[in-house]
Amino acid sequence: MKKPVFIIILFLLIFSAGQVSAAVTDTIKTEAVKLYDPTANAEAGIKAAVMQAKKEGKHVLIQAGGNWCVWCLRFNKFTTEDKQMDSAMKAGYIVYHLNWSPENKNSETFSKYGFAQRFGFPVFIILDEAGNRLHTQNSSYLEQGNGYNKTKVLDFLHDWSPVALNPANYKNL
Repeated sequence: MKKPVFIIILFLLIFSAGQVSAAVTDTIKTEAVKLYDPTANAEAGIKAAVMQAKKEGKHVLIQAGGNWCVWCLRFNKFTTEDKQMDSAMKAGYIVYHLNWSPENKNSETFSKYGFAQRFGFPVFIILDEAGNRLHTQNSSYLEQGNGYNKTKVLDFLHDWSPVALNPANYKNL
């Protein structure tokens, strides 16, 4: 009777140690990567992204979050280090990292986009080439385990891309 209890306790201790180790690793990575600039003028940055998107025939993907957000950093790593993900992002989107932190909550900008922070972070806001909000995506629907589901993220990027929303692509349907 004591042996099964010991094994269960040992398993729980090992599992907990792994979770703490992962959290420490994520914290270290969080301190090293600075995607978000709390001092940036978000409205000017988004305006520049919209202008670039219009010029290139793309949409704007606003990734809202902060340097403190492990999931924000995971998403960036996921979409930049995987060639297929990076290609999908670059094909359809200009990316802007909208900061939310105690130093700068960008309240006016978040208000303008329907208080997207209500979904937690990261949250993704898709704008068309004119700067109109097309969609707000809760990132939890794209997550899997301690990362992101590649198929779900690729589907999300495709479904809100300029190609997918082009009416000419649906004339014969």
